[in-house]
Amino acid sequence: MFIQQLYTSCLAEAAYYIESDGQAAIIDPIRETTPYLSLCEQRHSKITHIFETHFHADFISGHIDLAKQTGAKIVYGPEANTNYPVYNAKDGEEFKIGKLTIKAIHTPGHTLESTCYLLLNENNQPHCIFSGDTLFVGDVGRPDLLDGSGISKEFLAGKLFDSLNTKIKVLPDNVIVYPAHGPGSACGKNIGKETWSTIGQQKQSNYYLKENNREAFIKNLTTGIMPPPMYFFEDARINKQGYQPIDEVVLRNAKPLSIEKFKEHIQQGALLLDSRNADDFEKGFIPDAVNIGLNGQFANWLGTLIPIKQKVVLLTEKGKEEETVIRAARVGYENIAGYLEGGIESWKNNGQEFHTISSVDAATFTNLLKTGQYIALDVRKPGEYESSHVKDSVFVSLSDIPQHYNKLDKSKTYLIYCGGGYRSMIAASLLKKNGFENIVNVYGGFGKIKDCSISLETSQPVM
Repeated sequence: MFIQQLYTSCLAEAAYYIESDGQAAIIDPIRETTPYLSLCEQRHSKITHIFETHFHADFISGHIDLAKQTGAKIVYGPEANTNYPVYNAKDGEEFKIGKLTIKAIHTPGHTLESTCYLLLNENNQPHCIFSGDTLFVGDVGRPDLLDGSGISKEFLAGKLFDSLNTKIKVLPDNVIVYPAHGPGSACGKNIGKETWSTIGQQKQSNYYLKENNREAFIKNLTTGIMPPPMYFFEDARINKQGYQPIDEVVLRNAKPLSIEKFKEHIQQGALLLDSRNADDFEKGFIPDAVNIGLNGQFANWLGTLIPIKQKVVLLTEKGKEEETVIRAARVGYENIAGYLEGGIESWKNNGQEFHTISSVDAATFTNLLKTGQYIALDVRKPGEYESSHVKDSVFVSLSDIPQHYNKLDKSKTYLIYCGGGYRSMIAASLLKKNGFENIVNVYGGFGKIKDCSISLETSQPVM
């Protein structure tokens, strides 16, 4: 028996490779198939099954391309209706992978078709469960993603309570839990830092496995959920209906553009996405560029902040053009006209205009605030802000920045901070694009600020 978790940080997503006697199965693959095919080549195995836990809303699955390339069977649970051939497993149905058995356990709640897969070892004993978005470490899947279905989040939360209590909590405590997501994913409210656990550990520490009152469970799960990123419903639709092969998307989207053609696309309404690291972006960028660096949760923030149908042109670090296209395609962003050939150096060498953004370290941030001439702008998530923040700071979560362009004061100077510096530069680029000139990024974010001699407080958001 061989199991490997393949974790994709920019999606906070975990896929799984399971193998026995030369046969392999994949659970919840991301869009590009190379990681799975490479593993098979290294281990001389053949993929026979691709198991999907549900219709993913936060990324485009690679199941269709992988099935075409390997001949493997795509397996969903009950109630999964697609526009392409799949096998719908019955609740309790078993599949053989070499000497291993994978048992489908229908667990509606996150979605109606949500299904976990229990792996039985060579001795037919429960070893681990691939829990999809039904159960995370410290959390469970949100119940509000069936947009336009007429099914309420309260109804689904009740379904999830039943699934957890009748299908999950009854498993042996030593069964390993392998979820589909880790920290940073918007598929749960407060997912823990670890990417695996056990049933026993979760029964002790996860509120949703400890709560035995159905009404209290439903109320807690449906309260305080952040609005889902705007691309979620489109990604779920794509996963149901199918998509173009990733190789075709890369061929169409990863095209070099001359400066003239690049500018022409922008003049026609294309958004300029700069995927370089924040430190490189601040030193010089093309006017109106939005910075979402590949070194962080690129796909998540792209999907959260940019409309999925928006036409895009890219500026990337040299050699990162195709990677940027692939990582955008992971969340269904395929309307990319191309990338600037030669990158930022080409732009500068041709005498084109470029902008910069100022940044300061945490100590300077502290001193500037004391002058009373600056406003601290906290762009972290609500839970981070409520836990601790700079006294008198203004709070606008990064995901809400586009709704606050007319609420923030362009005459004021904002010192923008997040947790570590990645999100604050995204926010700074968005504000700069929308007419804010008096903005300063804070290196290291709150992680560095909290170690300075500055007043902190705990309270509800003020904006």
